[in-house]
Amino acid sequence: MPYPTVTPNQLEKKLKSRFDKEGFLSLSNLPHPSTFKDMEKATHRVVQAIHRGEKIVLIGDYDVDGVISTTLMRLFFDEIGVKLEWIIPNRFRDGYGLSTSIIPRIVDYDLAITVDNGISAVDASLLCEQHNIDLIITDHHLLPKVLPTAYAIIDQKQEDCSFPYDEVCGAQIAWYLISSLKKALNATVDTKSYLALVSIAIIADMMPLKHINRAMVLAGLQLLRRSNLPAIKAFKEKLDKELFTSEDIGFQIAPVLNSAGRMEDAKYAVDFLLSDNIYDARIRLDRLVEFNDNRKAVEQTITKEALEQVNPNDKVIVVNGNGWHEGVVGIVAARVGRIYEKPTIVLTQSENGDLKGSGRSFHECNLFKVTQGCRELLTKFGGHHSAIGLSLPFENLEPFRKKLQLNYLAERYSEVNLDPDIVGELSFSHISFELINMMKQYEPYGQDNPRPKFITKNVLIEDVNKMGKTKEHRRFTFSHNGTLQQAVLFKTQESFRVGQQVTIIYTLNENRFNNRVTIQLMIERVL
Repeated sequence: MPYPTVTPNQLEKKLKSRFDKEGFLSLSNLPHPSTFKDMEKATHRVVQAIHRGEKIVLIGDYDVDGVISTTLMRLFFDEIGVKLEWIIPNRFRDGYGLSTSIIPRIVDYDLAITVDNGISAVDASLLCEQHNIDLIITDHHLLPKVLPTAYAIIDQKQEDCSFPYDEVCGAQIAWYLISSLKKALNATVDTKSYLALVSIAIIADMMPLKHINRAMVLAGLQLLRRSNLPAIKAFKEKLDKELFTSEDIGFQIAPVLNSAGRMEDAKYAVDFLLSDNIYDARIRLDRLVEFNDNRKAVEQTITKEALEQVNPNDKVIVVNGNGWHEGVVGIVAARVGRIYEKPTIVLTQSENGDLKGSGRSFHECNLFKVTQGCRELLTKFGGHHSAIGLSLPFENLEPFRKKLQLNYLAERYSEVNLDPDIVGELSFSHISFELINMMKQYEPYGQDNPRPKFITKNVLIEDVNKMGKTKEHRRFTFSHNGTLQQAVLFKTQESFRVGQQVTIIYTLNENRFNNRVTIQLMIERVL
């Protein structure tokens, strides 16, 4: 694999170049709420509703960003002593966001506010108008050709919006609305403390960890450390951690919060985050963990069935099943895609016979663009570069599959699928605490600022042992040009032997055990 060699100095230059445009920002660099189009208009209307004692309802979304956005708004309204009802649509019964199916439940309200959704709710917005419900939309997604009818629309992607950052999540916009309301109401609310939850949403919604996003996440991680929210305390107990990293949020906290909406109903996740005491929080977290365990089991079964269908010659993998769980097909697409190193679409057949599902891209492929070229075969389609959602009639499946392959070939993507997160070939002699401390300066790692991944060839397995309850993990001692390093590989059925020469792809980690800190390689693949 043609990766360049990399030294610590070269690595630092690469990491620094990720922030060439703006450098490291702090909370003092946050733009003013008024830079959002319609922010002042929305703020005035909410304040008016509060003073008049009008009935206000909030409509959220069932992913982590929507759950956090809903929680933030409810926390703020509780603190100022104003009643706020909230609804999170059920993925299976209601579909996404402010849909026409939600309207009968809000006809008695004077003001409806959306968080993390609403920008595509054209039909539902007209029904709100018919029922004399003023609608304020706060969203961060791409704008459709026709905008909904609303009293105010706060979405940074509007052309005439002066907010300087394009990629922010729904919870950040909800936080900005809260900040604007706090000032207008002259309320004594510590809105900075809300950044603890906002940081979870930024990471879970895969926002680029640069500019103000990085500043908000860094502040949020520190605030999580001293948060008094029972839900956060329950997570600390469950994970046996006082300090969360961005990886902890991305791989352990976000999936648990997401699982309620995927498997049953996202209201369970909001109820957990709004827990009044640690006892309720523990019970509610156990329920979410149960949802997540169920999600893992269902996902494992579907992944196995999906892999049996794969045509390895396809440039874009398309698999479908009857009755596959709609809430996990996106995760299955990501898993299958990683195994075959190809963009993948996983579809499930619904009761009416149509196919519905999700796709995940791989490396440089713009799956949205490739699939957009098949629009005439689809009934619904949306998403972005790396993730899509779609539905189509069953009879269009084969024409869709064939056209996808042609569209992919027309884009002339490279046949050499280099992993863009691998910064280069690293010698074990360069691995040190000095290197790790230098890398810490560029945390938190995540979207658009990935944790540096390395490749090392001609590595000798000096020792290998099974570990874990089910013996599915491996602990290694590797040597490379006379230098030894300890390493772990999680979830593998592969067999390894002492004396075997391999190529490894890995990240670096500090392992803390018995008050001792050692360097550990976190192995992604052994080749």
